[in-house]
Amino acid sequence: MKKHDNIFAAPLNKVTDFKFDESVVDVFPDMIQRSVPGYESIIHAIGELAAMKVTDGSRVYDLGCSLGAASLSVARATENKTCEIIGIDSSEAMVDRCKRVVQTFSLPNPVRVEQGMAQDIRIDNASMVIMNFTLQFIPPADRESLLKRIFDGLNPGGILVLSEKIRHPSVAGNELLIDLHHQFKRDNGYSELEVSQKRASLEKVMLTDTYAEHEQRLSNAGFDEVVMWFKCYNFTSIVALKQ
Repeated sequence: MKKHDNIFAAPLNKVTDFKFDESVVDVFPDMIQRSVPGYESIIHAIGELAAMKVTDGSRVYDLGCSLGAASLSVARATENKTCEIIGIDSSEAMVDRCKRVVQTFSLPNPVRVEQGMAQDIRIDNASMVIMNFTLQFIPPADRESLLKRIFDGLNPGGILVLSEKIRHPSVAGNELLIDLHHQFKRDNGYSELEVSQKRASLEKVMLTDTYAEHEQRLSNAGFDEVVMWFKCYNFTSIVALKQ
């Protein structure tokens, strides 16, 4: 049974920067479902993309794997292939819980979970790399070099799935999308206080880009095609292809 996210329900004397600590891990499934529009659709599609693009004997990297939802979607979708699925997360609390989660399933392709920074992981023999709402938490100065390393580590025909919260290029357009997202959260039971305090907590931690910035960065890294396949409010998911 999912625990209810009430981390920001009470007034805080000081709103600190958001961290993926034990308190967040405890409520993460509820938090992500009530905060990210289309999350379940994205996870389902990651499995469908894996069924199409993952090749026998290759690796799949899930960078910023959290509790393993994307990795498990890949594992279930590749039952007729042999591949190595590697989940990476920088949060010790998230990694410990993810290991316990994946061990509860009997999977055709087991998921190996390791603690580490996405910027430090060697990508090799990959047919698929997943960054599901991860790049936005990585320092902007590190983003292009990370994507270049992912591109270099992908086999021909491999893909990167990049899901991100994005920023609209105009102030008015961006505020409209933020207002729609905040209403989505209210509709899912978050109070005005929760919405406000979480926004303040994420302000210095989650630094978003425009879609054009993502597209240009992926192109600079070497990707041949950049396809936005999902968008709802200020959330998008992109497939970048290496031909």
